[in-house]
Amino acid sequence: MSAADTTLRMQRSFDAPAQAVFDAWTSEEVMRRWWHAGRDWETPVATVDLRIGGDVRVVMRNPHTGEEYGGGGKYTEIDPPRRLAFTWFWDNDPDSVRQLIELDFEETEGVTLVRFTHRDLWNEEAVRSHESGWSTAFDNLERALAERQSSA
Repeated sequence: MSAADTTLRMQRSFDAPAQAVFDAWTSEEVMRRWWHAGRDWETPVATVDLRIGGDVRVVMRNPHTGEEYGGGGKYTEIDPPRRLAFTWFWDNDPDSVRQLIELDFEETEGVTLVRFTHRDLWNEEAVRSHESGWSTAFDNLERALAERQSSA
């Protein structure tokens, strides 16, 4: 299987400045509002040590089953508000596959395009599953950014 088969690439535009979108990926308080794979899920844990080699961790909870899905990694690149990258390991991954998440933020007239790459997933099925989860998380992020804009 080639690396292309195990890499998820997505692009999404947000009606917010690049700094606000970057901050949403690095603020524990904001991450708890959007970083989950279901619209009505919760994120009881979001921790950030925003420095190269610092930890990032998230735990999502499905309110219908009570199941939790946690993971975390280490920051490898931090260039606000243009780029962010970190390793990623899922808690329930028996093989401890090291993945890499990379984000590039490009703002044009107050709208930010995010180029998202999630590398080294297990297989093509995992890519499809993660695409669904990240799509929902990006929808959640869009709502969180809109709420932030309306309260500003």
